[in-house]
Amino acid sequence: MAFFALPALASPSPSPLPLQPLIDATPAGGVLRLTPGSYAGPAVIDKPLTIDGQGRAKIEGGGRGTVLTIRASGVTLRGATITGSGDSHDSIDAGVTIEGDDNHVGGNTLQDVLFGIHVKGGNRNRIEANRVTGKDLSLGMRGDAIRLWNSRHNRIEGNSFERARDLTFTNSPDNRIAGNRFHDGRYGMHIIFSPRLLVENNHLEHTGTGIIVLYSPQLVVRGNHVAHALTGGGGGIVFKESDDALVENNEIIHCSVGLQVDAQPQPVGVLTVRGNRFAHNIIGAFFYGESGGHRFENNRFEHNLTQVAVSAAGAGSANVWKGNHWSDYQGFDRNGDGIGDTPHEAWLFADRIWMETPITTFYRNSPVLELLDFLERLAPFSTPSLLLRDAVPRMH
Repeated sequence: MAFFALPALASPSPSPLPLQPLIDATPAGGVLRLTPGSYAGPAVIDKPLTIDGQGRAKIEGGGRGTVLTIRASGVTLRGATITGSGDSHDSIDAGVTIEGDDNHVGGNTLQDVLFGIHVKGGNRNRIEANRVTGKDLSLGMRGDAIRLWNSRHNRIEGNSFERARDLTFTNSPDNRIAGNRFHDGRYGMHIIFSPRLLVENNHLEHTGTGIIVLYSPQLVVRGNHVAHALTGGGGGIVFKESDDALVENNEIIHCSVGLQVDAQPQPVGVLTVRGNRFAHNIIGAFFYGESGGHRFENNRFEHNLTQVAVSAAGAGSANVWKGNHWSDYQGFDRNGDGIGDTPHEAWLFADRIWMETPITTFYRNSPVLELLDFLERLAPFSTPSLLLRDAVPRMH
């Protein structure tokens, strides 16, 4: 393997050293070790090589276009600070754009970039242990911290993202997104037409919505922590017409809605929702526009203002509830087997007013509606609707 290293600079250069000639001079398969200092982009990597910033080299885009574009396969980019992309959404100005396969981008710091890392038609790339901070812009003017388009079998692992718009995966099936952290954004993850993703052990906080899945079946969403998704829709996890997913062992805390399932009124594949904790949300789970048939097993619904809500009577009516823990369960466990002696049932009384007529949601939990709900429970003047029945509620 060939190595190409720069001599140490005697004194700081008044202007960054152009990076493109150094890339051009490095043979295919070689290693370009950057000595401490600043290097000027934008630059294009069009052959397999390794660029090693050794943790002390900075590559500056100067506010023009994408700082580094990888148009080859087998490239490694590590240990560099990449800063100063352009500000065009049309051209997707990014810190790093990847247009090849089997590349490794790891251990870099990206700052003051519109889009962080953009994978465009790239497969089997590894993007790991990078730190990405977007430009200091209002939320709507930011770019995505990471953006995959038409890309498969990539591994997005152990990265830290902040001050960006979304983490976006479009037309990109079979990718692994694991162990990442993201805060201060709009959508924690925005998944569109991307089936069979593994979304695992990510930590998302202070975003408008946590994970939203659109038209993307067969996902595994496991072990994620989503908190403080309270604006812009505010769902911790949202599924729209995305069938046959496994939602397992996630923790959804302090969101507008813990889990929202939204589908057209037609038969759909089921979701398996098990072992999750939905706690201190305004609504624990919300169902819109379909009868469901989803399976809810061994989840914890703790101290949500409303445990379960629907868009209208009948929505979610085919869901199966088994062995969930309900903080508002009013039964007993006289034989001490950990299972409530009577089923946990939730009925819709006056709550139907704000669930079926969204304009009245402002008055939810107001004294007037609370009194009306209390009176209707005492002496129903309309037929209540059964929302759910868990035959074996767990006590602990």
